[in-house]
Amino acid sequence: MIAWRYLRARRSEGGVSVMTWISLIGITLAVAALIITLAVRAGFRAEFVDTILGANAHVTVYSGAYVDENGQSTRVIPDYAEMTQRIAAIPGVTRAAPLVKGQVMANMRSSNAGVEVFGISAADLMTIPRVANPEESLGDIARFDEGIAIGNGVARALGVQVGDRIKLISPNGVKTAFGTSPRVNAYEVVYIFQAGRYEVDRTRVYMPFADAQSYFDREGVADEIEIFVENPEQIEDYTIPLLRAAGDRALVWTWRDSASAFLRALDVEDTVMFVLMSVLVLIASMNIISGLVMLVKNKGRDIGILRTIGLSEGAVLRVFFLCGALVGLVGTAMGVVLGCLFAIYFDPILAFLNGASNGGVWDPSIRGIYKLPAKLMLGDVLAAVGLSLFLSFVITIFPARRAARMNPVEALRYE
Repeated sequence: MIAWRYLRARRSEGGVSVMTWISLIGITLAVAALIITLAVRAGFRAEFVDTILGANAHVTVYSGAYVDENGQSTRVIPDYAEMTQRIAAIPGVTRAAPLVKGQVMANMRSSNAGVEVFGISAADLMTIPRVANPEESLGDIARFDEGIAIGNGVARALGVQVGDRIKLISPNGVKTAFGTSPRVNAYEVVYIFQAGRYEVDRTRVYMPFADAQSYFDREGVADEIEIFVENPEQIEDYTIPLLRAAGDRALVWTWRDSASAFLRALDVEDTVMFVLMSVLVLIASMNIISGLVMLVKNKGRDIGILRTIGLSEGAVLRVFFLCGALVGLVGTAMGVVLGCLFAIYFDPILAFLNGASNGGVWDPSIRGIYKLPAKLMLGDVLAAVGLSLFLSFVITIFPARRAARMNPVEALRYE
């Protein structure tokens, strides 16, 4: 009761309502900023990983270099059908598909683009989540055997639509007496997809497996086998079984290997951002000290009277501790509400800011993904609440102890 009276007292009555409001607003904004930062961080990581796992193999098995029967060094997989069956039988593997890969130039009239061709069967293409069920698509994926599927970034670069025929030009063509002649084939575009990952949409072309074997001179062989698993976050658990099933020359490359540098950068950024936001909460909490020091100074006479009529040091300490703790508690609660609301409506807010700045806020060509969702996680919210309350309560103890140790005689000397 005493703490509540002190908090709502007007300045003319010896209260510090202005400082109380400053402390309250500071903690509210700091907690909200921490929750928003954690939500955006979690959303970015989830979207980034999802675009990797949704359009790329979780694990790729390929062959180490060896000398074939013609005495040539090669890395192809001649027994890809048997190897694919052995890998698909491993518990936890949801799909294994042989691939033929190659980098070529795509041409449409006067437009050219460097692309990466993936030779894959129609049945296996239908099991790639962000290609078979993309955010946006044109054409019919069921006609894949009649042509090729390309990313919408490739389509924009070449200016093509569904039904157009584009040329694929490979420098490794037919060898003649006059040198190597580039291989040029024309294919109809039957499907255009947006996988949600910029570099995939900008460079990816899917071609029927048999056509890719013929085009890249891979008759009867495959370049690698792409694998999808039930739990890609635990991809390390599949490495040894995959190597045993694939054979002695097999090598394994996981999605974590391909994105390891970026994932480590995200981990470092997460730690740094949490520390920076924690410092912001600490600075906001420090306002409580200023308010309580002024309150103790203004209430010196009241403290002397309370001590004289029998209140103990502990009781006085609890009065002023409650003053600071209530500010921290209410500010934290308001910050949680504000931060959660901002995170929930983050998509329209970001879209508004991006539109107001003509697309300058979020550039997919730099960040790799088209959108930045905010993902509220209970653990992040609880971490922000715990940090704010801990700092508020700890900081409140020091001015409260000063008030409790005040000598009542000195407090009333000049009254």
